[in-house]
Amino acid sequence: MQVQAVIRDARQAAGLTQKALAERAGTSQPTVALYESGKRDPSASTLVRLVEACGGRLTVEAGHQCLRTPSQAELERVGRQLVDVLELASKLPTKHSPELKFPRLPE
Repeated sequence: MQVQAVIRDARQAAGLTQKALAERAGTSQPTVALYESGKRDPSASTLVRLVEACGGRLTVEAGHQCLRTPSQAELERVGRQLVDVLELASKLPTKHSPELKFPRLPE
């Protein structure tokens, strides 16, 4: 995975704007934009700081596909979304009519 994608994905998963991430990580929004566009590469320590500012943890494993461990906040957010979807699904009718009912189109 490319560095810019790691930063962008971590930021979006945390629900942060570039400005909010920059404030948390102690940098500027234009710098975050340069990192996400691939026009500038952060140092390893800066990359770790950016990912941690999103609530994540960056791990590097040699010889393996890059993996990102979701933060506790991200797991909780996704869990709440799942509960919302399941509650919505439980309110939908379970017995469907064998015929499709729709308004006739004018001829």
